[in-house]
Amino acid sequence: MMKRALLALPLLALAACNMAPRYERPQTPVPQQWPQGTAYPAPGADGKAGLPWAELVSDPKLGTLIGRALEANRDLRATMASVVAARAQYRVQRSALLPTLNADASGTAARANGRNSESYAAELGISAFEVDLFGRVRNESRSALENWLATQEGARAARISLVAETADAYATLAADQQRLELARSTVASAERSLQLTQALNKAGLASALDVQQAQTIVQQARSDIASTSTQVAQDRNALELLTAGPVEDTLLPASLEEVASGIGTPPAGLSSAVLLDRPDVLQAEHLLKAANADIGAARAALFPTISLTAALGVASSALSALFDHGSFTASATPSARYSIFGGDKSANLDASKAQRDRALADYEYAIQTAFREVADALARAGTIGDQQTAQRELVAASRKYHALAEQRYRGGVSSYQEALDAQRTLYSVQQSAIATDLAAISNRITLYRVIGADF
Repeated sequence: MMKRALLALPLLALAACNMAPRYERPQTPVPQQWPQGTAYPAPGADGKAGLPWAELVSDPKLGTLIGRALEANRDLRATMASVVAARAQYRVQRSALLPTLNADASGTAARANGRNSESYAAELGISAFEVDLFGRVRNESRSALENWLATQEGARAARISLVAETADAYATLAADQQRLELARSTVASAERSLQLTQALNKAGLASALDVQQAQTIVQQARSDIASTSTQVAQDRNALELLTAGPVEDTLLPASLEEVASGIGTPPAGLSSAVLLDRPDVLQAEHLLKAANADIGAARAALFPTISLTAALGVASSALSALFDHGSFTASATPSARYSIFGGDKSANLDASKAQRDRALADYEYAIQTAFREVADALARAGTIGDQQTAQRELVAASRKYHALAEQRYRGGVSSYQEALDAQRTLYSVQQSAIATDLAAISNRITLYRVIGADF
């Protein structure tokens, strides 16, 4: 008994053999800390990074729409179906690690030369089970597992992107609604100025040129009403596509200010190590691990393939004696196969190594891209507040300038050109202020997405 055990030790050692390279997480190819400088906000007091979307969004209407999107968005459903398919493929590959047990039963009856003959058999066995001495099957199973995990991270990234896209579409709709209201109020103001200019023209106090100039701002604002109305409708269509259904009027944003108060600012933490948990980075790492396992499978394929077919059963010429003592049968047929000439196994190994090198480059590039995205978002976060303040002060100054220019024109002190320039300036800076407020909200949403600390 001891002799048999000693003879089995080399076989057990071979069965534990794994020819895949040992995996070690590559060094992070980016700085350990976020960029610092005048363009960047001061780092937080703790290392917390990111926010779950339920904590980021306090606006109940937007929260309802995001919930609908996560539940019913068709693009996300397709992504989740890919995860299920990858999991099934892993289960298929993993099943090769264990033999398939087959049960067979047969019986025959024949008559020859006036004599009857019968035979019966029942067997339980395995057929052509590959003994995984060199780890090929295990590494193929490992590769399938890592590919499944990669699709899971891809799905997590898709969910984060969907949350961000829905919030962005909601904010964009609010901004365009505000632009539409601005265009309408500008038309009303410009029409009053046009009526005044026409009255002065009839009294000989204004020229026909002044009347035509007054017409320009009216028609420009009317054109903006038409184009912005189209944009508002398209914004709503985009929101309904994301949420996979119609959006009731009661769920539409009331104002851009309301949206801004309902979306928080996620912290970026103190270290760029948070990027290693970003779903697209984890996805790239799982694909790198899968490529690593593929090398092990390709190396193992260079060695002989050993298969085993075995069966245990009973056989008898009489059905009543099938399970009697002495009817037991056993058989085992091991086989080995090795390609001496030809074949593409060496080329497959070279291809697997090249795929691993590519997966490594993709992983490092994913980290570098993530770092750049967060750094860009932080640079915007560090300056957008000052820009908003300056824009609001510019709107206030332009409004005073417009009021004074109109007073001077009505008093006959200046030409209509000065009043017209003031009105155009006010209209333009109000549009810019809306764009800046939208940029501030979008920056918060972008920080949520690029940090990726959710789900």
